[in-house]
Amino acid sequence: MEMREKLNQIIPEWRERVRALVKDSGDVKVGEVTIAQVYGGMRSVKSLVTDISFVDPNEGIRFRGYTIPEVLKTLPKPKGASIPYVGGLYYLSLIGELPTTEQAEEVEKEWKLRSEVPDFVFEVLRAMPADAHPMMLFSQAILALQYGSIFAQRYQEGMTKEEYWMPMLEDSLNLTAKLPTIAAYIYSMKYKGGEFVEPDPELDWGANFAHMMGISAPDYKDLSRLYFILHSDHESGNASAHATHLAASTLSDIYYAFSAGVNSLAGPLHGLANQECLRWLLGVYEAFGGVPTKEQVRNYAWDTLNSGQVIPGYGHAVLRKPDPRYTAQYEFAEEQLPDDELFQVAKIVNEIVPQVLLEQGKAKNPWANVDAISGTLQYYYGVREFDFYTVMFGVGRSLGVTANAVWARALGQPIERPKSLTTAMLEEMARKDKS
Repeated sequence: MEMREKLNQIIPEWRERVRALVKDSGDVKVGEVTIAQVYGGMRSVKSLVTDISFVDPNEGIRFRGYTIPEVLKTLPKPKGASIPYVGGLYYLSLIGELPTTEQAEEVEKEWKLRSEVPDFVFEVLRAMPADAHPMMLFSQAILALQYGSIFAQRYQEGMTKEEYWMPMLEDSLNLTAKLPTIAAYIYSMKYKGGEFVEPDPELDWGANFAHMMGISAPDYKDLSRLYFILHSDHESGNASAHATHLAASTLSDIYYAFSAGVNSLAGPLHGLANQECLRWLLGVYEAFGGVPTKEQVRNYAWDTLNSGQVIPGYGHAVLRKPDPRYTAQYEFAEEQLPDDELFQVAKIVNEIVPQVLLEQGKAKNPWANVDAISGTLQYYYGVREFDFYTVMFGVGRSLGVTANAVWARALGQPIERPKSLTTAMLEEMARKDKS
C-alpha cells in the first residue's frame, strides 16, 4: 500500500525533527497556567501537539494547513460527485499531502477490503436491550472489534518501539473501514425493524454509508461525504479526541482508545449539540406554525436568553467568524433543499440570532457553528431519530483520532500523566502572588 510506504519514509524525518526540538529547546515555555484554567477544565492550556488539524480563529479549522473551502475544492471527487472522497481526506490527514485521485481511491479500496464486520459483533448488538442508546451500542461494537487487534497481538509477540505505528495503522484502517456498516446496522436495528441494507462494493466509503441507511436520494451520498469530512477532526483538545489520545497513550490499541473517545462524545456537553440545535429550530417552527418572520425569531431568541437558556449552535470558543463547516453545509442546503421550510427557518435564525447575541453583549463570537445546521440537513433526508446523530458524528471523528493515534505511536509520544495540586496549594500560590 503506497500510503504505508510513504509513512515509512517520512516518519524517521519527523522523529528526528521532534527529537531535536525537545533536545535543543525543551526548556522553552509555551504558556503559563492560571488557577482559573486549573479549575476551568484546562481551557486553552497549551499542552497538546497535533499536526493534523488546527483551529484558526480567522479561517476556521485547517486540515494539514488547508482550509475547509480548499479541502472541498482540491481533494479528488468520485465521478459525478460534488463532494470529495473521504479516503482523500484520510490520506491528507496521515501523509500531510494532497492526494492524487489514484491515492484517494487506494484508501477507498483498502477500506473495501477490510470492511466486513465479524458476525459476533452483530450478535453483541442484537443481544442488547431494544431500548439501548445507539451510542452505547456503537461503543460496544467498537470494543467487540478489539478481539482482532493486530497491535495487541504484535505487542504480546514483541516488537520495537519504532514499529508501534505499523500495527496501529493496520488496526486504524480495519476500524475505520467497518464503522459505516456498524453505524448503519445500529440504525436499521433500532429504527427500521432490522431491515438492513447490505453494503454495495461499488460505492465509496461515504456513499456506501448513505446506501446502507436506505436513503435513495442521490445527493444524500454527497451529504454523507461532507458530514464525515467536516466532523473528522478538531485539534486534539476536544473531549473525544483527547480521551482517545489519553487511552492510547497507555499503549492500548485503537479499539480500546476510540471506545473511550466515543464514550466521551456521548456526553451532553460534547456530541449532543447538533440535536439540541435541531430541537431549538423545530421549537421555532412549531411555535409559529411554520416559517416565522424575522421579528418573531428575534422575540423567540430573546425569550430563550431571558429564560436563562442558551441558543444552541451559535458561538465558538476560538473562531471569530462564521464557522466554515457551517458555511459548507449551508451552501449544500442552498443547492439541494432551498425550499425546505426548516431550512428557511435556519436561514432567518442565522440572520437574526447573531444580532441578538451582540445586543446581549456576552458572546465573543455570535456566529453559527457546525452544529447549527447539520441536524436540519439530516432531518430533511428522513434521518429524524435525534439519538442517532452522535453515532454519525463518531463515524466521522474516527478519521481524525485514528490518524493522530498512528502519528502518536510513530513519534513515541509518552503516557499522559499531569501533576495534580491541592486547593490549599493553589490558595498559597494566590497569597504569594498578591503579597
